[in-house]
Amino acid sequence: MHTVAFLTQKGGAGKTTLASSLAAAAAGAGESVIALDFDPQGSLTRWGKRRLTANAANRVAVEQFELARLARLGAVLDRIADAGFTLAVFDTAGADSEAVRMIAERADLCLLPSRPTLLDVESAAATFRAIYLAKRKAAFVLNQCPPTYRGNRANDAAKDLTRLGVLVEPMLSARIDFQDAIAAGLGVTEHAPQGRAAQEIEMLWNWVRNQLRSPVNEGAKRDARSSASLTDRLAAVARASQLR
Repeated sequence: MHTVAFLTQKGGAGKTTLASSLAAAAAGAGESVIALDFDPQGSLTRWGKRRLTANAANRVAVEQFELARLARLGAVLDRIADAGFTLAVFDTAGADSEAVRMIAERADLCLLPSRPTLLDVESAAATFRAIYLAKRKAAFVLNQCPPTYRGNRANDAAKDLTRLGVLVEPMLSARIDFQDAIAAGLGVTEHAPQGRAAQEIEMLWNWVRNQLRSPVNEGAKRDARSSASLTDRLAAVARASQLR
C-alpha cells in the first residue's frame, strides 16, 4: 500500500480540498482508497459523511484518526493494507510540528500545498525541512493560482520552485468546482468530470502515481540539503519571485 500525505503548517492552503479530490480521482483510476483525517476540525470526515448520500461514482473510505493514536500509526497502516487498500491519503492539521514529523515518517510521498504568496512559501519551509529530515520524498503543490490569467507571481514561483526540483505538475487554479465538489461530498472529477479543475486533478494524480511507482526515494539521496540550507533556499525563492 502507498501513502500520500498533504502537509503544511499554514491554514488556507487547500489541504482538505486537494486530499478529497485526489482520493476520488485515485479511486476512479482503480485504486482501493482510504482517506485518514488527522485534523481535529474534521473537515475531511464531514466530506466523507456527505459522500454517503452523494451517489458518488467511486468508493473512498474516510476515517477520523485521533492524534493521540499517532504512535500506533504504523500498526494501523499495516492493518489497512491487510484489508486490501492500495492507497492511503492523509489530510493533516497545521501548526503541530511533532505530528507533521510523525506523519511524514509514514508517508511515501509528502505534498505541501502552497499558494503563490510570500507568507505561504515561508511558512512551508519548516514543514519542508521536517520532511527532508525524515528522508521522505516531498514536493510543493502550487495551489489556488489565478484561473484565467497566470500573473508573474505564480509563474515566477513555479519557475524558482522547479529549479529546486520540488514542484508538482500542474499548477492548480482557484476554481469554484473544487468548492462545489467538497460541499457535495464528491471529488472534483466526479462533480464536474469535463471541467478544467477535474483535468488538473487528473494530471495531479498521474504525477503522484508516477512518483509512487519510482523505486528510488530521491529525497533520501539529497543528503547535502541540511535543514538550514533548505530554509535559506526557500527564502531565496520567495525573495527572487518577489511574492506578495
